[in-house]
Amino acid sequence: MEVVLNGTVANVDKEMNLWEFLLSKELNLETIIVEHNEVIVKKQEWKTIILQDKDRLEVLKFVGGG
Repeated sequence: MEVVLNGTVANVDKEMNLWEFLLSKELNLETIIVEHNEVIVKKQEWKTIILQDKDRLEVLKFVGGG
């Protein structure tokens, strides 16, 4: 199955939810927001969304600074 992550195709070998996928990409889950198929998803929903072939994800990271 292929998922598009920030414009790049990522292969997913097994069924997994959004939370598992984000962990597999070694992202800091405390500092990101996620858009799934053009809809911003709340963190409490990440474990309920099962990824499907051709899903589109955009992940934005918060960066501190001044």
